[in-house]
Amino acid sequence: MESKKLFRLVSAAFWLLVLALVALDTLHTRGVRLEPPPIALGSGQAASGGHCSGR
Repeated sequence: MESKKLFRLVSAAFWLLVLALVALDTLHTRGVRLEPPPIALGSGQAASGGHCSGR
């Protein structure tokens, strides 16, 4: 029974940390970052994202 409580405590702490980091990242973002799509499936545009795209 003690291991279930420990597992629940560790799981809750992990998810609270994840949510806190996402909230912190969201608060520090200055609007929308315009980035090229890494994959442009069927849009007629060539993909320009990634490290080897030449841009």
